[in-house]
Amino acid sequence: MIDDPAMLERQAAYLETLRAMGRPIRMVGFVACLAGALMLIYARFKLNGEPLLLWSGAGVVAVGWACFIYAVVRRLQWVRANPFDPNG
Repeated sequence: MIDDPAMLERQAAYLETLRAMGRPIRMVGFVACLAGALMLIYARFKLNGEPLLLWSGAGVVAVGWACFIYAVVRRLQWVRANPFDPNG
């Protein structure tokens, strides 16, 4: 166990920066997935399977997942470019 407060503070700042990366695009992805799922449910149960709205809903869900994947890839690239240095 490391008890160096300065190192723990640097690590906490690094992790907070990492968690904040891509938060807006992840929220857009979450909202898109939710909206797409609601479109699919509405089209299936209220409009008796309207194909245009079903395909549109599936497309919105796909865009939401693309936002999630983009945020994860960007975070991974940042971590590889800026690894945590306990001595720094």
